[in-house]
Amino acid sequence: MKVRKLIIVDDEKNIRLGLKTMIERQYPSAYQIELASNGQMALELNRASRADLILTDIRMPVLDGIRLLEELDREPGGRRPAVVLLSGYDDFEYAKTAIRYRVKDYLLKPIQRTELFDMLNRVDKELSELEASNLERRQEKYELQLEQHKNRVRQLLFGTGPVTEEELQQMKEEWADRISPASAYAVAMVLCRYVDGSVMPTGEIQRLVERLSQSMDVRAELALTDVEGRLILAGNTANWYQELARQAEQKGWNGFRIGISTEQRDLAQMHEQYQEAQAALRYTFLHPSAYYIEYDAALTNRMNPPLPYGALRKLGNMLGTDRMEEMKRLLASIFELDHLKQIDMTYLEKVSGLINENVFDEVFRRYGESSVEVLKMYKLVGSLNNFQSFNEYYRKLEYLLVSVNDYVSRIRLAHSEHADMKEAVRYIHEHYERPLNMAMVSNHVSLNYSYFSEAFKAYTGDNFVSYLKKVRIQRAKELLLHKSSMKMAEISLAVGFENSKQFSRVFKELEGVSPHEYRQLGGMEAGHGK
Repeated sequence: MKVRKLIIVDDEKNIRLGLKTMIERQYPSAYQIELASNGQMALELNRASRADLILTDIRMPVLDGIRLLEELDREPGGRRPAVVLLSGYDDFEYAKTAIRYRVKDYLLKPIQRTELFDMLNRVDKELSELEASNLERRQEKYELQLEQHKNRVRQLLFGTGPVTEEELQQMKEEWADRISPASAYAVAMVLCRYVDGSVMPTGEIQRLVERLSQSMDVRAELALTDVEGRLILAGNTANWYQELARQAEQKGWNGFRIGISTEQRDLAQMHEQYQEAQAALRYTFLHPSAYYIEYDAALTNRMNPPLPYGALRKLGNMLGTDRMEEMKRLLASIFELDHLKQIDMTYLEKVSGLINENVFDEVFRRYGESSVEVLKMYKLVGSLNNFQSFNEYYRKLEYLLVSVNDYVSRIRLAHSEHADMKEAVRYIHEHYERPLNMAMVSNHVSLNYSYFSEAFKAYTGDNFVSYLKKVRIQRAKELLLHKSSMKMAEISLAVGFENSKQFSRVFKELEGVSPHEYRQLGGMEAGHGK
């Protein structure tokens, strides 16, 4: 129960004290009770500290109860106290007059305990409900005003539209209610990543900021979200944002980063401060151990070399070769690693995009899509925003370059193998009648014997011996059908078999019939082989 201030007004001392004693016994520590012997004294007590409830007699000297009601109605500002009249039978006509003053209740003398307590409980409940309703309305009004203020700040901060002098003046007045007009303030942009490197949602980042600021003397004045969903803080000093970053560092929140603008007193500079905070946050990418970066002259005077189109073409042309170390040195020169801390972020962003377009995209257009693992890595490396620091990005980029180089090497090797196997097959078809073996053919295409064996089977679907048999039997079938004058022994030698016995065995093995039966049937059983 809330402690309420209660004024008991009666010209009879015993009644005043008696009511006070009853109430304090029933509700210990629930009421702060003051006593008055007339309406004028009660009015002065209420002016000194407004009461929640006044219990007043009607007939009193100096200022009676009815005139007290009239004076309370005239009091300036705020809600008047609830009033309960204490009346005797003879005061009924007076009590009827008090109806227009919206008294809460009447208690008939002599006052009964149960009636008094029932009245106090009822009035306390009504006051609590009224206070809750007023608090809710005040909260709604405050939130509405705050949102209107935020909208005006957004307009100025993000440059979403022109701001008139009148609007600017209104914003300055609103700002002065929150921040001292003489104070210089900064704007900050906050980013936080999870352990896996993914960006934390803005609402969660804002809750982290609120948790961090709980241990600080001052809270964040104004938190807004820009069109890209990033958290923007406005209205605090640069030192406050630095301390916020230090709190994050002490808690080990390694993914927490803040970009801080210069300090200004003029609200008209706020859009420029927003751009400064954004630029400062970008440069935390080059400083992995820094939890915050302040915008200063050093960020505006950065190296911005000509874009290295020639070096990028060279890098693309070298893919698929055994010059990986040379490619890594070329990549380092493209990103100006020797001068990285002085390089403009715009240069790094453009070079990153050009590597994607002129090197990796060109590889996939020329050779087709790579493995799923390489494509996932390519998607990750496709944007600097996927990384907390340049070091992380560069390591992944180097690894992707090695993977793509291996991929291109395999594709080129496969193309080369295809040409070698095509030549091997051509050689077999042209020289099948000779005593061929795999060593002879592998030497012809200049490939290692074991490697040739595997590559030949992958290309033809057969091992070398089986493939040669099929080529010879196919030619024998043509001779059996179209050269009826040739004897079996002659055909056997003509297609490369050592003797007719071997020829007949292989023929029946593949075709299911003997050469003689095949000729008699005129080839009708062709294709019935095992």
